[in-house]
Order: sequence, then C-alpha cells, then structure tokens
Amino acid sequence: MLENYLPILVFIIIGIGFGIGPMMAGFILAPRKPDKEKLSRYECGFEAFEDSRGTFNIRYSLVAILFIIFDLEIAFLFPWAVVMNQLGWYGFISMSVFLGILVVGFIYEWKKGALEWE
Repeated sequence: MLENYLPILVFIIIGIGFGIGPMMAGFILAPRKPDKEKLSRYECGFEAFEDSRGTFNIRYSLVAILFIIFDLEIAFLFPWAVVMNQLGWYGFISMSVFLGILVVGFIYEWKKGALEWE
C-alpha cells in the first residue's frame, strides 16, 4: 500500500528541489561585492520624502479588489465552462449566483470611482 505513495513522495521532493535549488545556486554562485550604493536603504534613485506611515488613497485598495473580482471570475469560469453540460441547471444557477455576487462587487467599485483616475 505504501508503494502507491512513492510517486507522490518523488513528486514532492522534485518540487522542493526545483524551488530551493535555484535559490541555493544563486546564493552560492552570486558575487559578493557590497558597495555603498548596494547597501543603501533605497535603490529607487532618491531618498524617501514622506513618512512611510502616511495615508494612501482608497483607490489603491479598490483596484486591488477589482483585480480579485476579475481574477476569481476567470479562475472559476474556465473549469465551469468545461463541465457545463454535465452540471445541468444546478451548475448554471450556482454560477449565475456567483457571477451576480461579482457584479455587485463591480458595481460597488464603479460607484466608488475606482475606474476613474484623475
């Protein structure tokens, strides 16, 4: 019975190897020549000019919510479309409810002005 889990164990070990291997290769083979610019706090070319705890515009959060709405929609629509004939009316109604909830979120974004940049 345990021999059935051997391919899964090998797959996990190979996956961990692909994840950790390049990081370790970069750590071992990378040149270590620190200088003043590499060790500075900001690599964007200029020093920070405001407090990092300042307030942000709400539109940043709204754009993130908008991304999640469309990302979830696409992630669930493709598998649903593949098996739509097998699900019948139950699958159609459940996906309609799901899309309705996403449309409510989209309308909220629209009313808050997340789609209009100044």
